[in-house]
Amino acid sequence: MISCNEGHVGRGLYVCGLTWSPLFLLKTSPPILFEAGFSCASLLYEQDIRKALKRSPPEILFLTHVHWDHCGGVSHIQQAFPRVKIAASTRAAAILARPNARKLMAELNRNMLPILARDGVVDNALLSDAPFRPFPVDMQISDGQEIRAAKDLTVQVLATPGHTWDHVSYYIPEKKILIAGEAAGTLELTDYVDVQFLADFDAYVASLKRLTTLPAEILCQGHHFVFTGQRDIKRFLKRSLEATELYHRDIVDLLLREKGSVDAVVARLKAERYDPITGLKQPEDAYLINLKAQVALLHRKHWGSPVKA
Repeated sequence: MISCNEGHVGRGLYVCGLTWSPLFLLKTSPPILFEAGFSCASLLYEQDIRKALKRSPPEILFLTHVHWDHCGGVSHIQQAFPRVKIAASTRAAAILARPNARKLMAELNRNMLPILARDGVVDNALLSDAPFRPFPVDMQISDGQEIRAAKDLTVQVLATPGHTWDHVSYYIPEKKILIAGEAAGTLELTDYVDVQFLADFDAYVASLKRLTTLPAEILCQGHHFVFTGQRDIKRFLKRSLEATELYHRDIVDLLLREKGSVDAVVARLKAERYDPITGLKQPEDAYLINLKAQVALLHRKHWGSPVKA
């Protein structure tokens, strides 16, 4: 089964806020959270958490990585639930210490508000104009670590670099839940698999293959969909691997045709894959940052430093 709805998924797992960039709540004792989406959706995340939990406050918020659309609501969640501790990789903590990274996170989060308001994704009264605020990482975690997050529940940390160097995924063996972030790729609303390598192509493929070895029965990707049932999860992961290899070949072919011009390839891919999408889609500035990183990465991988337009 593939779900794109807020609310209870199963096994105590809830999708909170909005599916475009969700916060996941696992109703255990004590409750724990994963991801924190957009800053402008902070009130939505808080509302759904309180609705599901009644009185029990969450104690840990796990982040897969610190891209703007996965950590935008952290400071609000900390204010709403003062006991919550933030867990992320050591690399994530280092990124958050960089002024230029914090500036970009704030800018991209700020640009998201008018998009959600314009497209009527949610009730505008529930959107927040509070800016992104930096936050400390209370628990710096690493590959192979097992965290006793609740009295009957363990969170296993899996380093899954490739999308970013700070990316980790989380597997909960007692419930067979996998929080994969962008490490598994992203099935879009258009039924297109968005390949997510930004930092390293080979590391991304290795991370994706690592995830296929887990006996997950619930898979939470970074945006839009939650997969339930081993058959649908394995089918998606296989499809994501195939899409990754195909996308790699497409970019390399375009670089050859465009004589190594990264900007020319970016323009062609945007025209073919982004511009025709109507309705909700990733903000253009964020899309172009990611796309240029991918094309430049493959140029370096095969030919060395990229040639500018």
